[in-house]
Amino acid sequence: MRDARVWQRVLGVERTVVEGLVFDEFVEAVVVSVRARKGAARRCGRCGRRAGWYDRGEGRRRWRALDLGTVRVFLEADSPRVNCRVHGPTVVQVPWARHGAWHTRAFDETVAWLAVRSSKSAVTELMRVSWRTVGAIVTRVQTDIDARVDRLEGLRRIGIDEISYKRGHRYLTVVVDHDSGRLVWAAVGRNDATLRQFFDLLGEARSALISHVSADGADWIGRVVAARCPDAVLCADPFHVVRWAGDALEIVRRQAWNDARGGPRPMTSRRRVSWPVRAHPMKRARYALWKRPENLTARQHQQLAWVAKTDPRLWRAYLLKEGLRYVFTVKGQAGKDALDRWISWARRCRIPAFIELQRRIVRHRKAIDAALDHGLSQALIESTNTKIRLLTRLAYGFKNPAALIALAILALGGHPPVLPGRK
Repeated sequence: MRDARVWQRVLGVERTVVEGLVFDEFVEAVVVSVRARKGAARRCGRCGRRAGWYDRGEGRRRWRALDLGTVRVFLEADSPRVNCRVHGPTVVQVPWARHGAWHTRAFDETVAWLAVRSSKSAVTELMRVSWRTVGAIVTRVQTDIDARVDRLEGLRRIGIDEISYKRGHRYLTVVVDHDSGRLVWAAVGRNDATLRQFFDLLGEARSALISHVSADGADWIGRVVAARCPDAVLCADPFHVVRWAGDALEIVRRQAWNDARGGPRPMTSRRRVSWPVRAHPMKRARYALWKRPENLTARQHQQLAWVAKTDPRLWRAYLLKEGLRYVFTVKGQAGKDALDRWISWARRCRIPAFIELQRRIVRHRKAIDAALDHGLSQALIESTNTKIRLLTRLAYGFKNPAALIALAILALGGHPPVLPGRK
């Protein structure tokens, strides 16, 4: 065919012979007849090894290519099968498309690039494919990149966390590299078995090189880390530890609120029942109790002063919460000394929620001390989780979570898809 090289560049295909093209009026698309070059023929579609002839397969088939302007383009070629010594009868490898795909490599890479950077409607409208097809394409491209790139190479300090991706307690376990800030691994589930998959993939030799692991205090993370990389320093996340204190404070505040309103009041008529005068300020003071002192407004300062005068027990719980936050503000040895004093204070505070909290902190004391010494937190992992939540909204409609994981790794893993013809 004349100008075959021009059509090779236009279609973005390599090691391919362009035999001819026609316009198919039935599908309103340009159909280009192609075949693999002699050196690229008769290879297994799965492993790429040379194999003997088996049969003609299903005859000729078509692959969707990038559009020419406003017109769709298909590549058409024979699809015989070869008898691979490893995989048995398998469709022959073609240089313009991945095995099992109905789209060319250039089409896949363009769709994956758009999926990472564009909205769902933009990708489907521009490329004229369904959103489930986008999910399958993203998974193929991510698998192809992982075959070339070792994302787990050089890991030393990692953060492990879980994130909900769907209602019904559906979670992903994610691993982030603290040094590069990249998402290096994700899988469905949040238990020992899920995290063991990561360390199995990492291998015993590279697991021994892990020096620091940050986590939110989950027991299943601590068990697996202790078993697979016992020399690593496990650091508890300061934000989660302070949040434990916030949860204990909320228990005390609710008890104070129930005491102030005199217990539940049944609605005996349509007339509005008035609560005791002390209950209203108690309810409005909850935001002041949650916030940091440096962020309080003048009105919230007044509300805290009212709490200090009217409810010493709730005020003591508030001071305990702020005392634990101070521990992570000073850090280092000063933080450890402050934590010792806080534990002693909480142990004799006569508030059940904080007595139970100090027991929990004592159980995690080694990880908390490591966080005070090394300054490692889950801030980077929480930032990554926020981005994954945005991608979860975008990925609504994918058939399975593998497509969501692939999209997240392409977007946050440091090796994004590249547009065809670009470097």
